[in-house]
Amino acid sequence: MIHNYDDDCIFCKIIKGDIPSYTVYEDDDVKAFLDISQGTPGHTLVIPKTHIPDIFAYDADLAATVFSKIPAIANAVKASNPAIKGMNILNNNGTVAYQSVFHSHIHLVPRYTDHDDFAMIFKDNSGNYDEASYTKIQNDIKAQF
Repeated sequence: MIHNYDDDCIFCKIIKGDIPSYTVYEDDDVKAFLDISQGTPGHTLVIPKTHIPDIFAYDADLAATVFSKIPAIANAVKASNPAIKGMNILNNNGTVAYQSVFHSHIHLVPRYTDHDDFAMIFKDNSGNYDEASYTKIQNDIKAQF
């Protein structure tokens, strides 16, 4: 893989070693390191070693390369602490989706209990939709392929 870097990107600086990180896994294509915020203990970021802003800029080869590493890294995080009971795997894309660093990254957030200071809320909006509205959304998406 050809690596492109953005000199203003904090994650590119971490990849190049200009900024230290707590690396847990690294190969030619990806780097995984502890998120400095540690939303829960073991919170890890997985990033491609080439600068790419978000999921919308991936091609199939890069996606296959990066996402194929997630299960092994997630399993290593889980195996590192017997108290881990589950894991959220998140990828935020765009400011509205809470992306704050514009170098694609996947969060691996270990879960310990129902009260481990991490929450996701999926509101049930199904009452706002009928068959016609679901079908319109479905067809709008299918038309993009």
